[in-house]
Amino acid sequence: MKILSAKQIKQADAYTITHEPIASIDLMERASLAFVKWFVQHYPSDKLTIHVICGTGNNGGDGLAVARLLSEKFYKVKVYPFLFSANMTDDFSANFERLKYRTNVQVSNILDVDQVPVFNKEDIVIDAILGSGLNRPVDGLVAEVIENINAQKVTVVSIDIPSGTFADRHTAGLSIHAERTLSFELPKFAFMFPENEKAVGEWSIAPIGLHPQYLKETSSLFHYIEKNFVVQLYRKRKKFSHKGTFGHALLAVGALGKIGAGILAARACLRAGVGLLTIHAPHSANTILQISVPEAMLRLDASENHISQLTNVEPYDVLGIGCGIGQSPNTSDALYIALRKYRRPMVLDADALNLIAKNSNSFLSIPRNSILTPHVKEFERLFGKTSNDFERNELQAEKSQELGVYIILKGAHTCISTPEGKSFYNSTGNPGMATAGSGDVLTGILTGLLAQRYPSFDAAILGVYLHGLAGDLASEELGQESLTASDIIQYLGKAFLSLKKE
Repeated sequence: MKILSAKQIKQADAYTITHEPIASIDLMERASLAFVKWFVQHYPSDKLTIHVICGTGNNGGDGLAVARLLSEKFYKVKVYPFLFSANMTDDFSANFERLKYRTNVQVSNILDVDQVPVFNKEDIVIDAILGSGLNRPVDGLVAEVIENINAQKVTVVSIDIPSGTFADRHTAGLSIHAERTLSFELPKFAFMFPENEKAVGEWSIAPIGLHPQYLKETSSLFHYIEKNFVVQLYRKRKKFSHKGTFGHALLAVGALGKIGAGILAARACLRAGVGLLTIHAPHSANTILQISVPEAMLRLDASENHISQLTNVEPYDVLGIGCGIGQSPNTSDALYIALRKYRRPMVLDADALNLIAKNSNSFLSIPRNSILTPHVKEFERLFGKTSNDFERNELQAEKSQELGVYIILKGAHTCISTPEGKSFYNSTGNPGMATAGSGDVLTGILTGLLAQRYPSFDAAILGVYLHGLAGDLASEELGQESLTASDIIQYLGKAFLSLKKE
């Protein structure tokens, strides 16, 4: 699913109005009907008092239409046109006229912050003050009203986007803090980043029938990963396949006190379908690895407690390295040698990334189309700090292009940046996966998929999606608080099965 800019969203509306064709006011009605349908599902009690606060633009017009439609469903609705501007759009004015015929809707204008009501905590405020066309930070009276609403202990639901939040760039000023946001047709770029979590809350998408031709032909560098896209990447196995068909992976993992990271990566690699797996690990890891991962073969390092050499790596279909390896000088030397010798795509995680960050020459040795899997702090060590999430996202895309690699920046909407400059945001996963070892599991999955000769792009998208889906399936039965990295591995099979059902 494409993620469009604010300008493209406006163009999509205009294209639909011209080419469907449909009147602007009727497209607004369609969007408002979609919102009301969604709202009734989430807040079904008609005993609630609904306060709709509307600006004077088209987002406010949506709010007026929503107020009228909710009143028809016997909700108690109060409407507050927030007249911070004398400029009213035609659709706002038209919906204001329509609302006059609803005698059961109380209308009270807001001309000053003191006219914002004191809400009961059981009430719901529908935010329709400002939409995605916002072009400057809110200030003055608008900022005062938003601050007043945020200070009250009341549930806020935003239409399309929280007022004050920019759709496609960093929001420096105030914005509404919504419990839920319903976006029309497509998610907003702003929804992908943690800096906007407090503003957006839990978000959903409702189709409103924007013209499919515009959505098809309009290009975007940003995409939201959906199941139907992932299913197309998944390869069903053929009857006469054998273990050689699915590749031989080498995982270089572990150091004293961190062998568990290697075990998790190895188990995940096997669950992801690799044909053969060899683990390169310190000599002291022999017994625990033989017991914990009996399906894998071992290459024991000459060093007792850490990896000190990585030779003869060329014969393997993929090399995954970093989980729990530590940062000793010998390990750094071994990694650097492996980077120079191995010319197929690799998976680089954890301490492999930290070691690369310490040696700028290592960047040039990373094989093209490799997959790097940093969390935010590792990303900063590699490429430097940024002032906000949008700048970090831009830097991530730049580094993917510069190095010719796929960077998987882990988080709530894990971002996969490609050598072509595109970014893909994941739709699976939950906060229960914020637990030790979860990243090691992802490394194992990616390594297993690359070994099976999935192209790097396919492996990155499929691996991240399955990793999150397995976490979701596990949390449904175990709860987020009780989720462990081993549970993600345990539910990986069910995640694969869900793709086969499509």
